[in-house]
Amino acid sequence: WIDAMTEELPELTSFILPTGSIASSNLHVARTVCRRAERRMVPLVQEEETCDPDALAYVNRLSDYLFTAARYVNFCDGSDETQYRKARSIVQ
Repeated sequence: WIDAMTEELPELTSFILPTGSIASSNLHVARTVCRRAERRMVPLVQEEETCDPDALAYVNRLSDYLFTAARYVNFCDGSDETQYRKARSIVQ
């Protein structure tokens, strides 16, 4: 599914901000929750060996899917993606 959606999307040339429709925004929120779970699973896999590495791989892939799905929803809705732009530093 990820590859099929990605084929229809414009290529990413920079980071994008989690914006767009309500559905897309909800998918972005779900992705951030998924990433948080992934970060908490890493030490359980690497240090304590109390978590199956396949579970970590699954959560990683799930967050990839949620990101792509959020982009795809915006694409289908005709919503623009907001590109991240680094703030200019003020030199005194």
